[in-house]
Amino acid sequence: MGRLEGGADHVTGVEVDSRRVSPGDLFVALGAGAAFLDDARARGAAATLVPDDDFAALAALARAVRARSAARVVAITGSVGKTSTKDILSALLRGHVRLVAAEDGFNNEIGLPLTLCRLEPDTEVAVTEMGMRGPGQIRALAEIARPDVALITAIAPVHLELLGSIENVVRAKAELLEALTPGGVAVLPADAPELEAFVPASVEVRRFSPPEVDVRDGRAYVSFEGREFGFSFTARHQARNAVAALTVCAALGVPLPDGLVDVSFSRWRSQESERAGGGLLINDAWNANPVAMRAAIAHLLDRSGGRRTVAILGEMAELGDEAARFHEEIGRAAEKVDVVIGVGPLARAYEPDAWAPDSAAATALALELVRPGDAVLVKGSRSVGLEVVADALAGAAAS
Repeated sequence: MGRLEGGADHVTGVEVDSRRVSPGDLFVALGAGAAFLDDARARGAAATLVPDDDFAALAALARAVRARSAARVVAITGSVGKTSTKDILSALLRGHVRLVAAEDGFNNEIGLPLTLCRLEPDTEVAVTEMGMRGPGQIRALAEIARPDVALITAIAPVHLELLGSIENVVRAKAELLEALTPGGVAVLPADAPELEAFVPASVEVRRFSPPEVDVRDGRAYVSFEGREFGFSFTARHQARNAVAALTVCAALGVPLPDGLVDVSFSRWRSQESERAGGGLLINDAWNANPVAMRAAIAHLLDRSGGRRTVAILGEMAELGDEAARFHEEIGRAAEKVDVVIGVGPLARAYEPDAWAPDSAAATALALELVRPGDAVLVKGSRSVGLEVVADALAGAAAS
């Protein structure tokens, strides 16, 4: 596996960032991490590992922890809404079960093993997230996690540059279903029936549909199984994610909530903050695709409350040959927004009111054009890095 140093009989956790090491942890030095071995030891690492193969080593550690755990593992994937659904599900489960949930967007060959390595002997449910960049990647992650419940949030035109077609997106996401343990549960969107062809015969299928949602008093109320459930968010598009999470709770046999569900979303996802003059900043800068972009624009308009609206929209990556068409469609979806600032070469297709080549130029443009009292949305693909624009606007509002 590599060079292991340390005399501990057992470790209390696994970290790949020396700054996060606590006494008793195993520090796995990925990539250039060997330069930080001394730092990890100084912080109390019980052992250090310099692996021969970074990902194989993390996978082996995670498999070993998973094999010794009786926890039921929930795995979430989908074209949109993975992390937000994970956040909502975690809020629903917390207080009812001993829970381990993926941090932020820990959904790849590093993040998934780190989540599984946090399992304790008394953990009852683990909520994991699985992303992908191409065929076979979800299968590899699912083989490590061995999920009992698989949730696919949605099928949408993402990663088309790599996968080529929606049909290939379906096949890639369905790799999770094929890895379900016998007697497991597949939670699937009712508007993607093509997924069911990939469900093993030994697996139960539960479906969810976009629910009725009523936003009042700063909360979203969602209908599910004849009851109304209140959530602390106001974004209507999160209602679909909420009903998906409620369906998972029902599959796990966890009691459904009686009161308000307080959801803390991961950073740069549906984060709202007040601005000067009664303004509003919606920081949704983590990522973007056509479905999520439409939903975010609709949410901006819904939340505007008569305020001038400004949408700072980065380009959408990995859309392949149809990228220009998708950007043009989003430009039409944003026609009711008062001011649109496009960021990145492809964002010219939005036909924005102002354009910037990158996030640095967009920051200067936003500080010039955004006024006190405006309702502002910041959203774009991860490659554009628009969180710096949101941070600058938040700082300007605080100063």
